[in-house]
Amino acid sequence: MNKTEYKLSLLRMVFAVSLVISNVVTAKLIYTGISLFGVIITLPGAALCYAITFLMTDVIGEIWGKEEADKTVIQGFICQALATALIIFTQFLPAADAGAQEAYNRILGQNYIFVCGSLVAYFASQTWDVWFFHKIRNAYIRKHGSTDGGRWMWNNGSTMTSQVIDTVLFIGISFGIGFGWAFNPNMWSTLAAMMVGQYCLKFILAALDTPFFYIMTNKREPKNGKTEKGNRCRPV
Repeated sequence: MNKTEYKLSLLRMVFAVSLVISNVVTAKLIYTGISLFGVIITLPGAALCYAITFLMTDVIGEIWGKEEADKTVIQGFICQALATALIIFTQFLPAADAGAQEAYNRILGQNYIFVCGSLVAYFASQTWDVWFFHKIRNAYIRKHGSTDGGRWMWNNGSTMTSQVIDTVLFIGISFGIGFGWAFNPNMWSTLAAMMVGQYCLKFILAALDTPFFYIMTNKREPKNGKTEKGNRCRPV
């Protein structure tokens, strides 16, 4: 992918749309049929949408650098907060149809502790993703002098560890604190199963995005105007 402002804007647009839609569809729980600690693992509907956001920041970080990836995270936080505010505002407007209002509340109604969990988990996991991505990348470049053969390390390493933070914080705040499961020993196994199970499936999704990361970062146009393909570069 060539380094152009148009493509940077396009990636940020995909990032923002995926992030906002993840909040809209997260109410749907996906049944996996997989049991852990006697608890059937479910995934929030946002799992796939949210995975795309990590791919976008990784691609932006690889091509445009850490500063642009950090900007994307901050812009995404603003988009997420604005979308949530608009959904809540619309929820409290007078409804012409009681049935439609009930459906709206059921699908888009925002539980405040879930909103808090989502925002905290997003900002912490995405900030870590960008920082750790460049930590691994820069260390590799200092040792080998190029990115040849190493891109899978920082792509997978940053995303897979970020998903730990995201999963633990969101479930811990939303269910552990919001539902009080963290204070009820009888629910600890359920809470643990939800965290471990969801992370395992997110781990698989993170691994599956590797080919897309390679495709999207395979060709770049450096300052000299020539296309490079994993040539020597400096840490960013």
